[in-house]
Amino acid sequence: MKDAVLGLHHITAIAGDAQANYNFYTKTLGLRLVKKTVNFDDPQTYHFYFGDETGTPGSILTFFPWKNVRSGRNGAGMATEIGYAVPKGSLDFWLKRFDALNVIHAEIQERFGERYLPFQDPDGLWINLIETKNPDKRTGWETREIHAGVALMGFHTVTLTLNNHKATASVLTNILGYELAEQEGNVFRYRTQTVPNAAYVDLLESPGAQRGLNAGGTIHHVAFRVENEAVLMSYREKVLKQGLNITEKINRDYFFSLYFREPGGVLFEIATDNPGFAIDESVENLGQSLQLPDRYESLRGQIEKALPPLIQ
Repeated sequence: MKDAVLGLHHITAIAGDAQANYNFYTKTLGLRLVKKTVNFDDPQTYHFYFGDETGTPGSILTFFPWKNVRSGRNGAGMATEIGYAVPKGSLDFWLKRFDALNVIHAEIQERFGERYLPFQDPDGLWINLIETKNPDKRTGWETREIHAGVALMGFHTVTLTLNNHKATASVLTNILGYELAEQEGNVFRYRTQTVPNAAYVDLLESPGAQRGLNAGGTIHHVAFRVENEAVLMSYREKVLKQGLNITEKINRDYFFSLYFREPGGVLFEIATDNPGFAIDESVENLGQSLQLPDRYESLRGQIEKALPPLIQ
């Protein structure tokens, strides 16, 4: 199945203050900063990548932190919730931790037979910690306060909010190879059989929902994983055959990408496993120094002065 979509690759969201974003995801949630670089289209803005030890595809949550960004609004045509897998029995730990650290959260709930804890990051982004009903053998990044028995292991699902789910479902099934797994009320869960984890996309159908506003505290795009560039370009042809517009191949240094907007309005990306995050710093030193694409290296001094200081 190597010539197929292999679940989720990464999810990218918009934040405000860079230090607050870094502190929350590394200190409160215990993720590893695996890459500190810049927005390739706006090099005076950071691009943070948080994940497991090596930044394994399916574990990577990335942010563009823009200081003083206006607050966004979840709504139709957007990815609106991120679901992380956590070990069974760990939600009580997280509930106590969130209370102690004044993290905004709801109570533990259940969906599709899985207990989950919804909470918000400092910018209002909604995330669910999910005790998955199927075994998840991934190992999360450990810190002094968060051990492997409770650590976030990577994505489980992402939720898209849509006025009508059918056209988006068609893209998932006819192009990306997903299939309908379950339905609970107005939530339709799709999964790929190619991987055991980071395999789900939930479609929340809300006919009366207003369109969302993509700004601070919202998800910018959802990226699906393929093994290499040959598979990537085969999916470009599949998207074009369905009458959708898609970009040319883009080099993001750590992966190669294509972008297209599905009919419901959500921005999709398809991204490769290669070459990975260890091409410009060792695994031991991931995220420790500012990495710039070659075209900006000559401007390093200017860029470093424009970026806000980050205490790590």
